[in-house]
Formats: sequence, structure tokens, C-alpha cells
Amino acid sequence: MVFFELFANNPNIVHVDAGKALFNEGEDGHLMYVLTTGTADIIVNNHVVETLQHGNIVGEMGIVSPGPRSASVRAKTDCQFVAIDEKRFLYLVQQTPFFATQVMRVLAERLRALNQIVAPRQVA
Repeated sequence: MVFFELFANNPNIVHVDAGKALFNEGEDGHLMYVLTTGTADIIVNNHVVETLQHGNIVGEMGIVSPGPRSASVRAKTDCQFVAIDEKRFLYLVQQTPFFATQVMRVLAERLRALNQIVAPRQVA
């Protein structure tokens, strides 16, 4: 099963017009999202750090540890996202271990990418 197919029949669809924000840095975060249509940018301190495409997740930190959002997400094109609340997240983790592994991979990859951005440059 392809990762995003887990969400194909989810009724919690959020439409975001091009140029509009799904959420903003600093806002309370308690949902994660799966991008099903369009492209969107993850923005930290006014810098695009990643571009999301079909099947990508975002907001995973907010579902794992609710609190202020560490980034903003802005639609580059008209987008549709599936909203995942804590109840559905826990169900997916219990019923589909692959889902939990994928979320952990995304967290690790984003942390590595951020480390590369903020790491001091080595001088030879």
C-alpha cells in the first residue's frame, strides 16, 4: 500500500487556495496533514525549507507533541490536504505500523535537513 493511499477516503479535506496559508509559525498545532493535491512550501523564518508534493505529510510535530507550530505552510498552487487528528493518528499507528515508521522517517529527515541549514561551516 502506498503511504498516501491510507488517506484516500478521509472526509476531513481542507482546501487552501494558492498563496494562502494552511497554518502559520507560532500557531497552536494539534493536527497533521497529508497533501493530496497541489504543491505547498514549508517556511521557517521567512525561508522556504521544503516544497511539499502529493502524498507528503506536514504538521507531524504538532500531532506528536502539541504546541506552537515551528513553521508555516503556504500553498504554491491550489491544494487539498487531509486533516489527521490525534484519534485518527493513534488508530493509524496501531493498525498500520508502516504509517508510524513513515512519520518517524519524515521527522528524522526534516531534523537532518535543519541541522545542515544551521550547522556552522567548517573552515579548512
